[in-house]
Amino acid sequence: MSTLLSDFSKLCVHTLTTKPWDIETCVKNYSKAGIHGITIWRNVLENKNLAEIKTLLDDHGMTVVSLARSGFFPSVEKEKREAVITYNLFAIEQAAAIGAPSVVLVCGADGRQSLEKSREQIAEGIHRILPAAKSAGVKLSIEPLHPMYAGDRSAINTLKQANDMAEMINSEWVGVAVDVYHLWWDDTLQSEIKRCAANKNLFAFHVCDWNIPTTDFLNDRGLMGDGCINVPEIRGWVEDAGFSGYNEVEIFSDKYWATDQHEYLEKIKRAYLTKT
Repeated sequence: MSTLLSDFSKLCVHTLTTKPWDIETCVKNYSKAGIHGITIWRNVLENKNLAEIKTLLDDHGMTVVSLARSGFFPSVEKEKREAVITYNLFAIEQAAAIGAPSVVLVCGADGRQSLEKSREQIAEGIHRILPAAKSAGVKLSIEPLHPMYAGDRSAINTLKQANDMAEMINSEWVGVAVDVYHLWWDDTLQSEIKRCAANKNLFAFHVCDWNIPTTDFLNDRGLMGDGCINVPEIRGWVEDAGFSGYNEVEIFSDKYWATDQHEYLEKIKRAYLTKT
């Protein structure tokens, strides 16, 4: 059973959570707010000097938790599967350059073929980029997505499937990411988190909430406490499994993006202490 969080030492915010801000604004405002964990989305790194971004992060005392996102391995078209390998190798280079210890893999799917075939291509893709990840010292976190995304975003839809794949690949550099938005509904979630403990492969924990009603299945995620997910219970499970990393706030929300982001950041902090 988890207890209330008492400080922000394990709070991480994804840059996409405050989507209106660029990377420089995120870093400066997170740090000023007493938040020193950050997961950086690749969109904010476009056309940026990564050495300068690393200096900015260091100067503000930021810890990069992950780089998001890469993956998207499956396709019926061989040339697309080859192109995405390059895309993933570049993500690993980016992660190493900014000091991110891991890359989150949204594994992908292609609705023109079976889920089983897409999973085969995901495993093949991870195998192909694994040597580069190991060489760079960057871990690969397989993130299962809610089944509503099975047709186009990910053929990995349960923590069991992610654990199965990580165990099959059998590398200390490949693990899983648990996102409550995608997994809260699964009645095997607690047992699969315990399975992560046995394998020491739980690399990331993402939090938000599921709104009732949900008006958009992509961009209507809630702040912790807005919806129906028992976030503290799931956090308790991951902590019982030995996870001592950051609690990463990852919220896609047209509603919150339209508000004052400074006020929103303060709401995140309050929800973190009282509803996470």
